[in-house]
Amino acid sequence: MSWSIVKLENVAPQRWKNGGGWTRELLAWPHPADWMLRVSVADIEADGPFSAFPGVDRWFGVLSGQGVRLYEYEVRPGDELLHFDGSLGPDCELLDGPTRDFNLMHRRGAGRVRVQDASKPCELHGELLMLFTAAGGVMQHGGRKHKLPALSMAWCMQPAGQGLSFQGQGAAWWICWSAE
Repeated sequence: MSWSIVKLENVAPQRWKNGGGWTRELLAWPHPADWMLRVSVADIEADGPFSAFPGVDRWFGVLSGQGVRLYEYEVRPGDELLHFDGSLGPDCELLDGPTRDFNLMHRRGAGRVRVQDASKPCELHGELLMLFTAAGGVMQHGGRKHKLPALSMAWCMQPAGQGLSFQGQGAAWWICWSAE
């Protein structure tokens, strides 16, 4: 029930197959080769298609840069996460230069994922709880405080049912996975 913290700076980037960017995988759970849930940060350098992931739901948000166009949507820093069917592999057009982006993927039928803006106390409960923060801050769980650096994620299996809050700037999301 202790929290693990993954810092983006400690994760090696992996080049995309299409050469248009890089991905740093913060968590692939329960196993990197056979994940039900995957959280990553991508650096998009060029226009091009996203990889298709059949049977996967995706959440996408721009952390820095001017933004991207996916489908008919323009996604910019500060916007809500865009939720879409990962099997579609949409074309991505950069609005004005490279971006850094948040990605959450979940295999349909493998439990349930819920996402909540971290500016509010966490109301999510499940077997796996995560907090991603773009700019850093302090997470409080019960009486314990955890300082999180920019571009990091804290995660915990079976967190105790105590108050959970986050104080920080910029984009941050609670992510909860449950078997239900």
